[in-house]
Amino acid sequence: MTRILIRHEAILAILFVVALFAMASQSDRFLTTANLLNQARLMTEVGLIAIPMTFVIVTGGIDLSVGSILGLCAILVGVFWQNAGLPLPAAIILSLLAGTLAGFANGIIVTRFRVPPLIATLATLALYRGLAEGISQARSVRGYPDWFAQLGQGEFLGIPTQLWLFALVALIGIFILRFTTFGRTTYAIGNNEAAAEFSGLAVERTKLLIYTASGFVSALAAIVFVSRVSTTRSDMGTGIELEVITAVVLGGTSIFGGRGMVIGTLIGLCLMQILQNGLSLSGVRGDGTTVVIGAVLIVAVLISNVLSRFSSD
Repeated sequence: MTRILIRHEAILAILFVVALFAMASQSDRFLTTANLLNQARLMTEVGLIAIPMTFVIVTGGIDLSVGSILGLCAILVGVFWQNAGLPLPAAIILSLLAGTLAGFANGIIVTRFRVPPLIATLATLALYRGLAEGISQARSVRGYPDWFAQLGQGEFLGIPTQLWLFALVALIGIFILRFTTFGRTTYAIGNNEAAAEFSGLAVERTKLLIYTASGFVSALAAIVFVSRVSTTRSDMGTGIELEVITAVVLGGTSIFGGRGMVIGTLIGLCLMQILQNGLSLSGVRGDGTTVVIGAVLIVAVLISNVLSRFSSD
């Protein structure tokens, strides 16, 4: 029981409950079904990308290009559909393929050419964003059909449609990381990549698949984003990589690799979202919200580290 209570995820869950009641006491509009479902809808894109990002960071890597991949795939949906004259379903499939290839390219650079993930994805961040801006020529695409808008704006059984998709991706991520050989290999790479290679584990293949999955899910988030806002712009996803990494690290995934859980990422994501929404409803400006989230991140990490040292002693 002591080990459970001092886990980072348990500490974060307690902070989440405290924040929930604190925000509810500041505004009557916060703890309503409509508001909570709307916040869940708004955090879906960040949440989707945060699932594979958890895998990436567990391996000791980083993917800074996810926001640029989102922007590139978002603009490609509109270009394939409106400019190239393809049916919208075909445009969506091609956009998903483009995102997957972008993630695969990241993986190739990291695994085959041994470029540090920070440098590799920083370069592709600029590359993919430049491609998005060049393709779009500063023009947006609008006029998407109603059936497409259902993905980002509709509901199924009273729940926002994209939340069902998010839940599916999250469950897949939890299962793979927790219960499969692939997940154990992911942890082994983060703990000691050289030892994992000497043990005969498929290190390069695992990392390549993780970065490819990150690109695919970023493209999937782009589809949801376009559907939600009913327009396409090349600047979509700008800065989203920082939100994703913050949620993952807040959730207890070690930036040095070898430790982390998708459950923790989900709790960290929800904590960030309720703080943003609750403080906004309370009249706090955006910069104040950023300060509070940063403070919560520091407090959560400090408490987790202190209790971890206490348990080891």
